[in-house]
Amino acid sequence: MQVILMEKVTNLGNLGDVVKVKDGYARNWLIPSGRAQRATRSNVQAFEVRRTELEKLQAEKLAEAQARAEKLEGYTVQVTQKAGVDGRLFGSVTTSDIAEALSAQGFAVSKAEIRLPQGPFKMVGDYPVTLVLHTDVTAGITVSVLGEHQ
Repeated sequence: MQVILMEKVTNLGNLGDVVKVKDGYARNWLIPSGRAQRATRSNVQAFEVRRTELEKLQAEKLAEAQARAEKLEGYTVQVTQKAGVDGRLFGSVTTSDIAEALSAQGFAVSKAEIRLPQGPFKMVGDYPVTLVLHTDVTAGITVSVLGEHQ
């Protein structure tokens, strides 16, 4: 299916690109989330009329993400979980736990923006975490997992 991108999509294209994607990807994710529209002749013409407005909106989102990244870069957040004497956690620290801890500190971060390439943390310690705030903006923080003994 041919779609026109309404914003930059990672590994797909930039604002205004007409790309060919699988039907399910377009119908189930790109179009419902507002990231793309079907590339019909009328939609392409309507996009060209709104192009400057959409580019301005995209630039504002990028600037806002860069401002958030400046505040978060190098920040350390502490998460406390119950742990055994050997430092192994009863359970794990997931993206939602990290998002909750950051929200408690006054940072608006959704769990979808947090990347844990090695999976949830299962041991006490300090871990580097990457936050993807925008397709072009990332911030590195440290998550300090503390053990709470019973």
